[in-house]
Amino acid sequence: MIKGAVSVVLTEELEALKAKIIAQHVGAGQKASGRTAASLRIEVTEEEGTLYGRLPFGTLETGRKPGKVPQGFQSIIREWMTDKGISATPIPYKTDRPHKYTPQERGNLSLSFLIARKIKREGTRLFRKGGRDDIYSNVIPAAIERIQSRIVELLKLEVESIKLNNVDV
Repeated sequence: MIKGAVSVVLTEELEALKAKIIAQHVGAGQKASGRTAASLRIEVTEEEGTLYGRLPFGTLETGRKPGKVPQGFQSIIREWMTDKGISATPIPYKTDRPHKYTPQERGNLSLSFLIARKIKREGTRLFRKGGRDDIYSNVIPAAIERIQSRIVELLKLEVESIKLNNVDV
């Protein structure tokens, strides 16, 4: 009986934690495509529950440090710009011949290159400012405490049930 109740408690509390993290992520203006929030998933067994997020989830609070960047980082930045609705000033051509990119695409390529280079050299602005602790770090301890107190209450009920069974025998 208690194992099923524990998994219910874990599911309820982890779902509430997930919703709170997503709300704080969106409230902080960090949402671009929504893939990070959509990546949060919960796995609950009889004994444990885990909240998973995609690999760069930790950077929501810490930012990205400078250094090596993944292959195609400039195109990742261009995709982020599109998701956020950021567009650069168009860069017109000085010749009349046919060109591969429109002036707007040219401006966006230039801006995405500069952003990618800045992140590679200095890290993201969030990293340079020292990070934050209001996306998930501030809600996890409270969730753990709620889970512990609810499970202790379940154990108390189970122990009372055992006492009653022993007295009746």
